[in-house]
Amino acid sequence: MKPLNHLSAWQVHDAIERGEATPTAVVRACLDRIEERNADVRAFTACDPAKALAAASLAETAPPSPLRGVPFAVKDIFDTVDYPTEYGSPIYRGHRPAVDAGCVAIARHRGGVLLGKVATGEFATQTPSAAVNPLRVTHTPGGSSSGSAAAVADFMTPVAFATQTTGSIVRPAIYCGVVGYKPSFGLIASAGMKALSPSQDTVGIIVRDVADAAFFTMGLHGAQNVMRAQGLRPRIGLCLSRQWDYAHPATVAAIERAAAALAQAGARVDRFWLPTEFEALEAMQLRLFAFEARQTLAQERLSNESALSPRLQARLRAGADVGLDEYTAALQHAARMRARACAWFKDYDVLLYPAAEGEAETGHAYSGSPRFGSIWTLLHLPCLSFPTELGPGGLPLGAQLIGAYGQDTRLLAAAQFAASVLEPPGPRHPPV
Repeated sequence: MKPLNHLSAWQVHDAIERGEATPTAVVRACLDRIEERNADVRAFTACDPAKALAAASLAETAPPSPLRGVPFAVKDIFDTVDYPTEYGSPIYRGHRPAVDAGCVAIARHRGGVLLGKVATGEFATQTPSAAVNPLRVTHTPGGSSSGSAAAVADFMTPVAFATQTTGSIVRPAIYCGVVGYKPSFGLIASAGMKALSPSQDTVGIIVRDVADAAFFTMGLHGAQNVMRAQGLRPRIGLCLSRQWDYAHPATVAAIERAAAALAQAGARVDRFWLPTEFEALEAMQLRLFAFEARQTLAQERLSNESALSPRLQARLRAGADVGLDEYTAALQHAARMRARACAWFKDYDVLLYPAAEGEAETGHAYSGSPRFGSIWTLLHLPCLSFPTELGPGGLPLGAQLIGAYGQDTRLLAAAQFAASVLEPPGPRHPPV
């Protein structure tokens, strides 16, 4: 068997239930990796080995449960009672909430073992964290779920909670060569998460393979389930839009090759042009964000603005130009567009779309553009991003599949089919 910290979440659970590994051994392997690599990668902002091992010890004798013994990490935008929750901001340095966020409490209740907190961009915005890309530490891991992606990619944890308000799950996952799953809006509880844009904020996970996206999410809801794609021949819409103008040529070519391979494997793949009126949602999404973020971060903006980054200050100031009439009209328009988007999935099981412009950017001051998540996040649709091949610079390129609202199992099954067809990109893992 491969090193325990290299196992995916469902493999960990399977090994524990078969008696081939213990929760303590798995957690210790993850902690050893954190100790070895976190000084370089800076994914974890807080980790207490004694607490993690104590939880693993309790899992040793616990009855079978959907996530028993599975280690997980939490983006530092979620409240945790036994770790500081700082939201990526100096304003909250040392802040200790009274209770766990809902998703953290549920994961623990289902048997998961919390390893600690991982880095987030400031209040889950585009101001980067200190985390770096473990595949190449001179490059960004993406944002704002930077620590989540870096920790999973570096074998520190098999799964990490993440959030997306524009593209903060799908992009970091691609940059770090792992899988990002943004479920349908509201599928995973957001209680105890620092709100940013409540009409769009979505809780999701970053994992190492597609099967884990299903396993862990279903496990949170009490089901033991690894999605299988046997016999499935999905109907895929290769979704084209003007946003493709921002995708690097290598990304476009990689997605075209992926579409061809899926068609050859038996999927039905047709080109689907995103209706023009949906293109306009990208600009509207930014206006909605600006208005809502001014409200959710009002205390920080009004009482401690100088402690906010210049980038976030500028974004919040921009929200002052959005009036209440524009905001309420935008909410109504978004609701109408969500209803219209349902019709697409009579013809398609999923849409295929870029997840990022290209490979991870050099440097750490910029975490990449989130534009390829903006429309789908506003529409509340589930998305799953995955690496497809290596780009010209040797770092991963990737795509995302988009499903119908509330039809997450359908999306996950189609993604499992895609994973069975598309070979993982070549050597992309960090030092082992």
